[in-house]
Amino acid sequence: MSNKNRIRAINRIVERPADSVFEAKPATIDYYGIDVFNEDSMRKYLAKDTAEKLLATINKGVTLDASIAGDVAHAMKEWAVDRGATHYTHWFQPLTYGTAEKHDSFVSPVSHGRAIMAFSGKNLVVGEPDASSFPSGGIRSTFEARGYTAWDPTSPAFIKRHANGATLCIPTAFCSYRGEVLDKKTPLLRSMQALKESIVRLMRCFGVPEETPGITLGAEQEYFLIDEAFYLQRPDLVQTGRTLFGAPPPKHQQLEDHYFGSIKPRILKFMTEVEVDLWKLGIPAKTRHNEVAPAQFEIAPMFEDLNMAVDHNMLVMETLRQVAERNGLVCLMHEKPFAGVNGSGKHNNWSISYGKRNLLDPGTDPEQNMIFLTVLSAIIRGVDLHADLLRSTSCSIGNDLRLGSSEAPPSVISIFLGDQLEGIIDQIVKEGASNGSKKPGTLRVGVNTLPPLPLDATDRNRTSPFAFTGNKFEFRAPGSSMSCAAPNTFLNTIVADSLDFISEKLEKAPEKDFQKTVQSTLRDIVVKHRRIIFNGNGYSDEWVAEAEKRGLPNLKTTPEALKPLLDADNQKLVAKYGVFSKVEMDSRYEVFLYDYHRRLRIEGEIALEIATSMVRPVAQNDFARLSAALAEATSTGIKEGLSGLRVATKSAGARLDRLTEVCDKLKAAVAAEKYEDIIKDMEALRAVVDELEHEVDDQEWPLPKYREMLFIY
Repeated sequence: MSNKNRIRAINRIVERPADSVFEAKPATIDYYGIDVFNEDSMRKYLAKDTAEKLLATINKGVTLDASIAGDVAHAMKEWAVDRGATHYTHWFQPLTYGTAEKHDSFVSPVSHGRAIMAFSGKNLVVGEPDASSFPSGGIRSTFEARGYTAWDPTSPAFIKRHANGATLCIPTAFCSYRGEVLDKKTPLLRSMQALKESIVRLMRCFGVPEETPGITLGAEQEYFLIDEAFYLQRPDLVQTGRTLFGAPPPKHQQLEDHYFGSIKPRILKFMTEVEVDLWKLGIPAKTRHNEVAPAQFEIAPMFEDLNMAVDHNMLVMETLRQVAERNGLVCLMHEKPFAGVNGSGKHNNWSISYGKRNLLDPGTDPEQNMIFLTVLSAIIRGVDLHADLLRSTSCSIGNDLRLGSSEAPPSVISIFLGDQLEGIIDQIVKEGASNGSKKPGTLRVGVNTLPPLPLDATDRNRTSPFAFTGNKFEFRAPGSSMSCAAPNTFLNTIVADSLDFISEKLEKAPEKDFQKTVQSTLRDIVVKHRRIIFNGNGYSDEWVAEAEKRGLPNLKTTPEALKPLLDADNQKLVAKYGVFSKVEMDSRYEVFLYDYHRRLRIEGEIALEIATSMVRPVAQNDFARLSAALAEATSTGIKEGLSGLRVATKSAGARLDRLTEVCDKLKAAVAAEKYEDIIKDMEALRAVVDELEHEVDDQEWPLPKYREMLFIY
């Protein structure tokens, strides 16, 4: 019977040998970063002057000296070969949900059937993958195949290992033959350059000695784990990453007993292996814990340079998947793999610095207070003016299912500051209210009336998309499967624009009026843009109405949320900072909308396939079994139970009719590519199938159930 596969899967998990507990040994992390061509490796394998030039590019943004490429390539090859690598690849991030790589060996034939291991400066600096086979939004035609990958020296090369060897991976940018960007890294690097220049400009206005600006990121990654035996019996999970059907079990996350609960040995073994692999790659994985939903977990790193952090997060996702497979598990990165329980996000913790000074740390001295409020005001202005752009970076077919419930923020972008900071905003606006310590007096920017704020000056608000959390902003809207590149690209750009807006005013101010100009500028910004600040419940109907009254965009679906990419003002902004050209913005709209439609069509087709080839036979058998029982009871003249059989048979027939009717409607919608109808009809089909799951004989049900997948692992 159908259920045999489910029983086998459960038995396989139950019969797994218990993970052994070994006697503790002294812990060591001597292996941290051993698979990274880091500063230690550079100094070991490169001549001193070459290493210094390369490190100046990495640490200070100095233009790379092209003459050292050959020496760097040779040293990188020697290091990689010593680490067991036989191949190299330019590792890049196309406009998909993953990374891309084409492996070439170091083998270089010489005379008389001999070969050497070689790697040239040209091999390091540039590669040539087929650009027509990657999403381009019309930038490239099928016959226009040439594209280029270009070495990014600011993100260190690393080694990826497999069962029989290793590959040197070189982080690169990716562009077309004519130079249009086809990846996520290039715009990110452009935006970082723009924001750093704007930070330097602002700091000059305040007379701060010149330092190196920095942008940091800590990306919290949520994910689900289920046993591979269940996964392979769910065509919807295999094809789409989420369950298109599945009746909610009586117990899921209502008791809140999974969150921060004791980690099961099998999962802890998996997590430990993940951390070891990540630490070898120099990825500072720090935190691991059970998340709110059953079978849901989280890993979080320490903060690091934004570009490196984005690359590292892509490696985190890949490592989670690979280690899960080694342990007979499957890691689900979909934003909503299971209906009715928490979805998975990627909390984007972003901050900026100048030297050792965190510009989002309120500080305790007047100058730091003044700079903090200036940067805060710039962010408020940027997010208010371009909330639609930020929303566009968190839209996807999966995230549409997640946003707005179960600790995921709503589609309305707003800023959470907390009561204390909002009180200070009130002071700036009123120019005479009480300060944060509730003592009378006027807040004068640069005068010591701003109270020292502790690191956790605000509570947490899980319904806020963009929340100040002590010395950083947490953008909670991005989905778990997404790259961090796009959210930070636009965030950097809109903040750079607002910092420049403020700097332009401060540069014109006479020295004697500097503080007065700062205060009036910040007041004007806050008065105009404080509508974006909201500290309340983002899930409430009242907030939706209030947001509309304030004029805040509420872009609920991916097709709506992508339209800001075509907005003329948005395109002018990113063009002004050289982040995207108009052609590149247009292409991204086309790429992401096309991706959305293709994924939706796949969901509709696999839902139909499951419903017609797996579920409908069960429904038919159920109806036939009940009909036969009813006929037999009627023919024998037995009256007891006859009424119940009639009701059950009629209900089974009605369910079968509804299933057929909804399948026909969905089939027509898919064929006509009516995407809104596909969504509506899939929801209707799910309702019927989930009802059938509750009603038909459990021995016959063909799909692993939520109660099994979420709790047996």
